[in-house]
Amino acid sequence: MATLVVGLALAFAFGLGARMLRLPPLLGYIAAGIAVGPYTPGFVADPGITAALAEIGVALLLFAVGLHFRARDLLAVWRIALPGALAQVTFGTLLGAAVGALAFGLGWAGAIIFGLALAISSTAVSTRALDERGRLGGEAGRIALGWLVVQDLVVVLALVLLPGLANAGDAGGLPAALAGTLLQLLAFLAAMALGGRVLLPRIMARVAATGSRELFTLAVIVTALGTAFGSSALFGVSPALGAFFAGVLLGESPLGHQAAADTVPLQRVFVALFFVSVGGLVDPVAILAMPWASVATLIAVLLGTGGAILALLLALRVPVPAATTVAGAMAQIGEFSLLLAQLGITAGLLAVETRGPLLAAVTLTILTTPLMQILADRLALWLEGTRRVQVWQKRRGHARLSKPPPQGLEGHAILVGHGRVGRIVAQALHRHDQPYVVVEADHAATEALRLAGVPVVWGDATRAEVLQAARPETARMIVLAMPEATGCRRVLDLARAANPAIIAAARAHDDEEAAFLEREQGMGLVVMGEREIALGMADFAMTRLGVSADDALRTVEDLRAGR
Repeated sequence: MATLVVGLALAFAFGLGARMLRLPPLLGYIAAGIAVGPYTPGFVADPGITAALAEIGVALLLFAVGLHFRARDLLAVWRIALPGALAQVTFGTLLGAAVGALAFGLGWAGAIIFGLALAISSTAVSTRALDERGRLGGEAGRIALGWLVVQDLVVVLALVLLPGLANAGDAGGLPAALAGTLLQLLAFLAAMALGGRVLLPRIMARVAATGSRELFTLAVIVTALGTAFGSSALFGVSPALGAFFAGVLLGESPLGHQAAADTVPLQRVFVALFFVSVGGLVDPVAILAMPWASVATLIAVLLGTGGAILALLLALRVPVPAATTVAGAMAQIGEFSLLLAQLGITAGLLAVETRGPLLAAVTLTILTTPLMQILADRLALWLEGTRRVQVWQKRRGHARLSKPPPQGLEGHAILVGHGRVGRIVAQALHRHDQPYVVVEADHAATEALRLAGVPVVWGDATRAEVLQAARPETARMIVLAMPEATGCRRVLDLARAANPAIIAAARAHDDEEAAFLEREQGMGLVVMGEREIALGMADFAMTRLGVSADDALRTVEDLRAGR
């Protein structure tokens, strides 16, 4: 209890401090780990407990990556991202391996793992850096996302090969070790194909049909951690790899959006504990004792990621502004680099001494990401103003990105709720062939709509992961036909964060709520059930008692507006 409470409390405190300094919270988590580690005075966390909690965090992290993995992310930019990312990872790995061999005396297997850790950019830091500058949805963002997906797949492959490298002993024993690992992996994939493709969706659908959100959340956690444990115990596959494949299979089902929403809070807690555990293993004195190794590691990261990405993108005929933007945002390493290093140390492939310089490189490259983006913008201006670059680009032309695969949701309406109100709105839109998608929390109703051919997303629309599946960024309107007033506000906030120009209509249950939505939320239309019933009856009474239709209509509109 002491280890868990103190670790989380310090992670929160240091993470909050890092965020106030406009730095990623993971730097605060690492600092919290250093504070509770054995190399600093004061409270010392139990290493066995922190290691166990960290392993859960790694499994949940890879499970979340699998849930969000989509092949279409690669299709739009595969001509650039696939060859470019593979070439960059290869160059970065070789450069890092040379640093590992010269600075730490690593063997060939350890040098490869160390080099690979220096060649993988942080997905969280890169995407956030692009998003904060408003470039995530543009050409640079699409290239960066495709590039990061390829890097993530390389990490997954490394997780498969780690046991084989650890058991190889020397280069001569590598083929036999990898052959055994390959057989175990094939058995694991066969089991996942049978259980994941056939049994898992049916079991999860049965759980969702019970209507118990607690049971569904528990089922998702059991799926993630159970697959991680089972893959290791039965097939000798990395628990992280097992969790990744469980996430991929569940993410392809209609239940994936709600599964992602339910696991996010738990994943964030345990991932924070993973970084705390990494920080607890760092000896600050050891970092200061190897300054040149730390500097060499940092240079390898900057050249093997940022420098290589920029050179390759220019060689692939990407426009200079997009190329420099991507390189500036991705010139760092982060969570997966620490994960690879930690697993390499656990497997006996990496020396413990590599942890300090690697952590120094992670910290410094993340800290300098805003500076690298500023330098990238200035570099783009300088390059575009150079006559030689202008002639070279004119001769070679620009690469054309493939259009993103159509997803069938653009210029549509989002109906949140398909009860008595939402059903009538859906019928009206269907009659006039207006595109719409329904977000419904009731699983039985969702299945009925899906069988009827209606585009539908199952889950709680107040969760960002669920609403994102309805693509509010390309929608024209959102109709909030849900009964909870607080839920309406939350969904409206999420929709407007994705699309500030979206038209909104909602139902209200009292005058106070209606006034709040109309005046403070800028709602296009607010309908209060009892008020509309009263106005309908008033209109009927006035017309039947001789009031002209125009006068009755003006009176109804005045009453509706509160005049």
